[in-house]
Amino acid sequence: MDITVVLGRLRDLVGADRVDTDEQLLREASVDRFKKYTAVHGVYDGPFPIAVVRAGSTEQVAAVLAFANEHGVNIVPRTGRTGTEGGLETSFDRTVVLDGSEMDEIVHIDPVDMLATAQCGVPLRVLEERARELGLTTGHSPQSKPLAQMGGLVATRSIGQFSTLYGGIEDMVVGLEAAFPDGSVSRIKNVPRRAAGPDIRHVVIGNEGALCYVTEVTVKLFKYQPENNRFHGYLIDDVRTGIELLREVIVEGYRPSVARVYSEQDAAQHFSHFEDGKCVAIFLAEGPAPLAEATSTAIEEIVGKYRHEKVDPRLIREWFGNLNWGPDKIRAEQETMLAEHRLGYTTEVSANWSVIGDIYDAVISRITKEYPHFEDLTMLGGHSSHSYQNGTNMYFVYDYRITCEPREEITKYHIPLNAIIVEETLARGGSMVHHHGIGKYRTQWTEQEHGTAYPILRRLKEVYDPKGIMNPGTVFPAGER
Repeated sequence: MDITVVLGRLRDLVGADRVDTDEQLLREASVDRFKKYTAVHGVYDGPFPIAVVRAGSTEQVAAVLAFANEHGVNIVPRTGRTGTEGGLETSFDRTVVLDGSEMDEIVHIDPVDMLATAQCGVPLRVLEERARELGLTTGHSPQSKPLAQMGGLVATRSIGQFSTLYGGIEDMVVGLEAAFPDGSVSRIKNVPRRAAGPDIRHVVIGNEGALCYVTEVTVKLFKYQPENNRFHGYLIDDVRTGIELLREVIVEGYRPSVARVYSEQDAAQHFSHFEDGKCVAIFLAEGPAPLAEATSTAIEEIVGKYRHEKVDPRLIREWFGNLNWGPDKIRAEQETMLAEHRLGYTTEVSANWSVIGDIYDAVISRITKEYPHFEDLTMLGGHSSHSYQNGTNMYFVYDYRITCEPREEITKYHIPLNAIIVEETLARGGSMVHHHGIGKYRTQWTEQEHGTAYPILRRLKEVYDPKGIMNPGTVFPAGER
């Protein structure tokens, strides 16, 4: 079908005012933050979408998907545009970006059942503010909170800064609604738990738009009691000591909402006003006053077993107040990229307690010895920020001066550094991605990540998206379309 005809049919389905074809808008819609350096320099290599369709309802989403499926039009689902792994890139011709940002109704907040239901385009910040008016919270606070929207958070299996207490988005989602490529719409009901077969929520949660389109979400709510918060900060000698400290707090049964350890290098850019060249451990205990107090006391007792220096809790509280990034921070980052030709990136992985320290050491050692442009790195370190009974994550952080043309930045710096981190993690039995998603830039390792379980994942694609129109190249290698 000719592109002109496709555009005409899309206008018939959703209304002419909801189909955008402005050339600059399409160029900007072809990438996500993975290509932020090239984008800020106005470099867009395509392919470009043929349109951005702004859906206004679940019915419109379903209708567009059914039309695209019938006529071989690729779809990239999108809401808040805070993706970082290339999942929003339009890597194939004949692609439509299907944007759900205008589906922004908070359907219902129930303070008895402690549930909030919101359409996919509701910003997390807006939902959180509405919940707090009732003395409640979602418990979800990713760094992208000022910009992120509910559909994308669920589709990318998001996690927030308070995850050690509240869990990831998969622990918060109770029920949801999703539209599939054949135009069907499925709703998973809101119940506390059920044993009626496999948990089908997880067909949708984390699918990254490669199987279906999340249109509505219901999440748990919790009591909001910030007056009981207890902040803790400590200077410690090394990353491995920090990991052991985290492990002891968690396996002893305590659940601070925040439990983090920063390497010396990473701490220097976060806590320059007090880090003194050492690693930094921070904790936040919250909840009902007796529970917060008990957790706080236990943290102090456990840390007391290790060599440390205590940090004024006020400094930790102030740091938390400026942690999230919104439009102002993004503009500042863009100005730095243009003026100073430098950039920072992260690759986040996870592993069991017994090997996460080995992974950290192996990655730092290999990059130091093997990476051919090591002299351009201005910082290399990491931090652990999400812990579990059996292990933790590691955020590898690397900043670099850019000494090449904008379009070469990714291949010279980020891709080889990312590959080293992924390879060393998988070699030791860890997961190559903790919460940013696979996107289009870690798909070469998808099968290795899942091993003999990969056919289960592969068959989901074959069943729900047999024509391969849903976000091709994301999660599943492009050659498997």
